[in-house]
This record gives sequence, structure tokens and C-alpha cells, in this order.
Amino acid sequence: MAQPTKLQIARMTSHEGRRVLITGASLGIGREVARLFAAEGAVVAMHYSRQIDEMTGYAGAAAALVNDLQALSPDSAGLDVDLSAPGSGALLVERANEILGGVDVLVICASTQIRERFGAVTAESIARHARVNFEASVEMLQAALGPMAAAGWGRVISIGSLNQFRPDPELAVYAAMKAAHHNLIRNLAKVHAADGITLNTVSPGLISTPRNAWRRENPHEWHEIEHKANPMHRAGIPEEVAHMVLLLTSDAGAFTTGADIPVDGGAHL
Repeated sequence: MAQPTKLQIARMTSHEGRRVLITGASLGIGREVARLFAAEGAVVAMHYSRQIDEMTGYAGAAAALVNDLQALSPDSAGLDVDLSAPGSGALLVERANEILGGVDVLVICASTQIRERFGAVTAESIARHARVNFEASVEMLQAALGPMAAAGWGRVISIGSLNQFRPDPELAVYAAMKAAHHNLIRNLAKVHAADGITLNTVSPGLISTPRNAWRRENPHEWHEIEHKANPMHRAGIPEEVAHMVLLLTSDAGAFTTGADIPVDGGAHL
């Protein structure tokens, strides 16, 4: 059997011309996923919430990223949609279709994470977790999967979490929603396996992102957290998650579906 050429290998991992929608992309893992897709020739619709970015002190993050993406892929754009609003998932896909002309790859990265003792969990907290971390995704998948099936090709990645199978006591509801999300991905992976669509979950462990920047304010405490987090004794970086996403969404990942791929330095072992 002939050995594959460099050109054939490059084509298997290429994203040239793919139309990609990434949710929660203004910061952290989503940001690096968007940047890598654009660098690989994809046209990117990066979703963000202006309100959330302003509340967390990153008001200019989305605009800066759009500039970076357009320098690599001129037709890329940003979409400001509040996923806590009913129907917003379907609206987001509709707007992405208008900009991109269709969605070949959907990366669901947006989530809300509320740290609280279980005894302090409120109905409002549960509802927000369920709305942003699950219901909006159902809406997006309902809107995106039909056209993917009609085209005979599609990729969906859910950014999960180590908490799916190793819950943090202060993240009980968040972890439950992440586990439910992966169950949904597995269900739909089986339904659409014959349609040329793959759906997978990529589950990060401890990754240095703006969400956990408060933990790094004390270098000694952060060093202890890293040492205990996994057998590698370090935090990952967003690019290490992003590269896995790109592999699974390329033609090289065509025979992997319904999987939960940990990117956690061995923390699941």
C-alpha cells in the first residue's frame, strides 16, 4: 500500500473554506479555537455576549478577536447573542447562516458556571445553568443538524469538562448540566452517524483561562492547584484544547463520533 504524501495528509486535516460557528468565543478556549480555524482557512462566525464580557472586565475582547480573525479570514464576523434568552440558540444559527451561507462545523463552547455550596443552590441558579448550558444547545443543534444531514457532512464539538465525571462540590449543577450535554451529544451522534455528521465532546481539565484568573493571583496557591490537578502537575493552555477540536472536525476525525475526549493532563486516570 502506497504511503500517504504530505499533500494528502494536509488535505485530511484541512479546514479551507469550512464555515464554522463557535459559541462563547471571545475569551479562553473558544478564542483559541476561533483563531486556529481562521488560520486554517475557515470562515468563522464567533459568538459572544457583550453584556457578559463587560461584566467580567473584557469589554473589548470580542472586537479585538474579530480584527484578528478577519486578518486571517476576511469574511469572518462576530455575533452578539444572549444565550440566556429563550430561542436564542436558534436565532444564533440563523444569523450565522446569513453571514456564512451555512454552518459546516458547530463548536459549543459557551457556558455559565456558578460556584456555590449545594445547600445554597437556588431555583434561579438551576434555571440559568439549564438555559445557557443545555437548552440553548438543543436549539442550536435542532437548527444546525438538518442542513448538515442534507449536505451529507457536518461536525459538532461540545466543550465539556472534567467535572462531568469528577464533580467539584461547588459545581454540582454545572457538572450535572455538562454530563447531560454529553449524553445529548452521544444520542445525536448515533442518530446522525449515517449522515456524514460526527458529534463529539472534548473535556478539558485545568486550563489557564480568564475564568480562573482569580486563582492565579496567589502564585504559591496556583502552583499547589496545578500540582494536584493531574499527573503532569501543570495546567493546560487553551491551544492544547483547540488543536484537539481541529483534529476531530477535520476529515482525519471522520471515524470518531459520540466520544468524550479528555484534554486534562491525565486527570481522569
